[in-house]
Amino acid sequence: MPEGHTIHRLAADHHDRFGGRPVCASSPQGKFSDSAALVDGQVLETTEAHGKHLFLGFGPLGWIHIHLGLFGKVTFGATPAPPPTDTVRLRLAAPTAYVDLRGPTTCALITDGEKDAIHARLGPDPLRAADDPDRAWARISRSRTTVAALLMDQKIIAGVGNVYRAEVLFRHGIDPYREGRDLGRAEWVAIWRDLVELMREGVRNNRIDTVRPEHMPEVMGRAPRVDDHGGEVYVYRRATMPCHICGAEIRTSALSARNLFWCPGCQSR
Repeated sequence: MPEGHTIHRLAADHHDRFGGRPVCASSPQGKFSDSAALVDGQVLETTEAHGKHLFLGFGPLGWIHIHLGLFGKVTFGATPAPPPTDTVRLRLAAPTAYVDLRGPTTCALITDGEKDAIHARLGPDPLRAADDPDRAWARISRSRTTVAALLMDQKIIAGVGNVYRAEVLFRHGIDPYREGRDLGRAEWVAIWRDLVELMREGVRNNRIDTVRPEHMPEVMGRAPRVDDHGGEVYVYRRATMPCHICGAEIRTSALSARNLFWCPGCQSR
């Protein structure tokens, strides 16, 4: 599932290509046909992201709400657009660009009130400048749930996925199985600030890189990472491999139905 930086990047990409312009909208698959007919010819006024939710604003008409889920994909292209396949849930097109949406968990035309309700159930997002990390801290500081599980709970903090969860805990030497109530406030502030910087970098580069400059392959004399999920990382998908810092074997286990990765040497209890 895409992490929050990807959704914020998609919001920016939609705005760059279609913002302020009327768009042609269609649903070759048919599941969004009625709403696409309403959107067709309307101006995309604004785009927004909150966590893993993308919102395309069409003024009084409302918002297209998109959640990609595990299988959703977005493909941009230049016009003239090729004929869409019957798997395309939504196609938006303008004179110079088009975008196809396939396989999302959610693609719905919603009202302002429905959009507000989605925001209300989500936690603060490190990529939304006005969001308050104290909202998340109020819940984390009282919780007996593990820090690793709390970071993946979108009601507590929105946009953090499996990669950022594993990597930020490593970067701060925090055992993923510590309870939230055992986390210090200074530790939480440091985690939040780090997520803000890492995820902003993810938006800029459209990939996840979490390794500090002094631990990059060219500095340490090691081979670069080869993986289709992003750039250089410390622990994510490195189970049984040696830690870049201490040499301990990276471990993995299932937590909240997702694979957790950590270093027992750098993240000791």
